[in-house]
Amino acid sequence: MAHGSDRVLMDSLTTPSESPDGRQGPEATLAPAWLVQRLQAAGGAVPFRTFMEWALHDPEHGAYGTGRLRVGPRGDFATSPSLGPAFGELLAPQLAEWLQALGPGPLALVETGPGEGDLARQLAAALALGWPELAARLELVLVEPNAGMAARQRQRLAGGPLPVRWCDWQELAARPLRGVMLAHEVLDALAVERLVWDGALWRQQLVALEATGDLVLAPGAPVADWALGQLVALDLAAAGPAAGPVPGRPAGWCSELHPGLEPWLGAAAAALSEGVLLVVDYALEARRYYSLQRSSGTLMAYQGQQASPDPLRQPGHWDLTAHLCLESLERAAAAAGWQGLGQCRQGQALLALDLAGALHGLQQPGSGDLAERLARREALLRLVDPAGLGEFRWIALGRGAATCARTPRFLREPEG
Repeated sequence: MAHGSDRVLMDSLTTPSESPDGRQGPEATLAPAWLVQRLQAAGGAVPFRTFMEWALHDPEHGAYGTGRLRVGPRGDFATSPSLGPAFGELLAPQLAEWLQALGPGPLALVETGPGEGDLARQLAAALALGWPELAARLELVLVEPNAGMAARQRQRLAGGPLPVRWCDWQELAARPLRGVMLAHEVLDALAVERLVWDGALWRQQLVALEATGDLVLAPGAPVADWALGQLVALDLAAAGPAAGPVPGRPAGWCSELHPGLEPWLGAAAAALSEGVLLVVDYALEARRYYSLQRSSGTLMAYQGQQASPDPLRQPGHWDLTAHLCLESLERAAAAAGWQGLGQCRQGQALLALDLAGALHGLQQPGSGDLAERLARREALLRLVDPAGLGEFRWIALGRGAATCARTPRFLREPEG
């Protein structure tokens, strides 16, 4: 996941050095025994995308698969919902509006990759309190592929005001739902393909095992046709056999592609017959994502409230995250059958959803003791901090006439 609470730290880090042959990293990293076995079985090297999938989602060794990573200010990284209930309370009116637009009948609030369950719990409480008639026909559906995380979610959500169940994509595709789906800091954890320009060709970046047992990032074969097609679409390569960069990148320039986006968005579309998908994540326009100056991409590692540019540190113990490219997301969404409803930064979205009113309310009598009010005020301000969480993008995607006919509440001009 990309984490706003670490944004200032992230921007202050120096990027790892990278040589023209594509090797990268501030220091050698000794591979754990399980990874040595995997790499040896694969011939000594695998694409970075495979390594990232193992390091995050392997059920026995992955950072998420085992439930090893902890979300929150005292965990490995903080997210907007982990700072307190304000995020869910501000988001709830937008979700209620989308759900009500779907008309009568059963509805679902689907959260994918729910983390510790903080956001699901906040939204369930806010919707049950503010829209009880709507909540009476609403169920909470969680899509969590990692058993270790799902176990903690069950504890967090026990006894909540909404019925809750856990499903996988296959189950939902068999019986699609009507409702709202959330992907809060989920798509940035999809495994990315890393590419390196060697001065003549684009090459796939590999994670390789050296004879010493160290892990290194190394260049592999020239990129496959699908990757070249994406590079051409992003104006990073010219069509044709040479596939020269446009404009020219220096040898060793490296970045990411997101091959997992379209399959994920396709699965989400199959799960939701009508409704809205709200993606909240760090995302950059292609011109910023693939700028000449961003020579090592956006990939970062997180653990214990620390950020590192080295993706090979203690595989299975650090979170790995890469920003989204807005144009890549938009193309993948359209190919999967979604209609774009608009996007903006989180700071703009929350101000449109009356964050100023929430701040004003903390000044009123009876709004809690001073320490509590100050803590809530700090959390609200962190949500819109332009140097951190406020830079997240809110990207709304719709299916069906009822939810695509009206501009999202967080993008509309204030009434009156």
